[in-house]
Amino acid sequence: MQVSYADIGSLVAALAAPRVVWLMVPAGEVTEQVLTELGQLCTSGDVIIDGGNSHFKESVARAQMLAAKGILMVDCGTSGGVFGLARGYSLMLGGANEAIGRIVPILDTLAPGIDAAARTPARDGGPQAPGEAGWLHCGKPGSGHYVKMIHNGIEYGMMQAMAEGFALFASAGHAVVEEDYRYDLDLAAIAEVWRRGSVVSSWLLDLGADALASNPTLDQYSTEVADSGEGRWTIEAAIDQRTSAQVLAAALFARFSSREKNELGNRFLSALRNKFGGHPSLSSKG
Repeated sequence: MQVSYADIGSLVAALAAPRVVWLMVPAGEVTEQVLTELGQLCTSGDVIIDGGNSHFKESVARAQMLAAKGILMVDCGTSGGVFGLARGYSLMLGGANEAIGRIVPILDTLAPGIDAAARTPARDGGPQAPGEAGWLHCGKPGSGHYVKMIHNGIEYGMMQAMAEGFALFASAGHAVVEEDYRYDLDLAAIAEVWRRGSVVSSWLLDLGADALASNPTLDQYSTEVADSGEGRWTIEAAIDQRTSAQVLAAALFARFSSREKNELGNRFLSALRNKFGGHPSLSSKG
């Protein structure tokens, strides 16, 4: 049964202590506002979960602020996009052991479970390992959002590689190419054959194949590819940690340059963002 409340105060008052409150709002100022309000309404022993894509350093600060009041905070990086309701959500969590222990039933309900993927051969027949249920306690406060941030940075790189490959296919028939090496390729068919047995088969490729099957030129998608922020944060972390992340950085800058170009690769990126996340990536003429 679903119950609605007019304001946060009414919601908190209706919950028996010790409470668990799960927050799902866009990262940024609104997260700060709602967490501050919850910090004033909740009491010692309560658990507050931030399930949005907040910056991990902000999550550390918020956890410390709430801990001073005896309130436990869990930062939960949530992946699954618009398909999470049907497929389950991959959940990456940071916080105290006590807090995670309290919310295991919730995590087991939301996550896809061990049967969502074939077991890693080295683990087959053994006890269930951390992460296999589809959720993972990554470590202390901030670590959940940190892992999700890197996840999104990797996602940028994977999407960019696919987009550039399909852009090459689309340009293989251009007049600048010598006639003997000029090809008229069926991009949608290539996506389909790769989905079956190829080492690059993936859910992202599945989504790209679906986009190409329904709109082969992808002209209904925008050539301007937005970035949600976590790609930038990933590169900032790489700088702070003095760790090379050349592919991830190139993918981020490619999104910036997409606002100046008009090519199929950018449309492919827009299609993927729209397919997995429901992002408004459709062309104004689409």
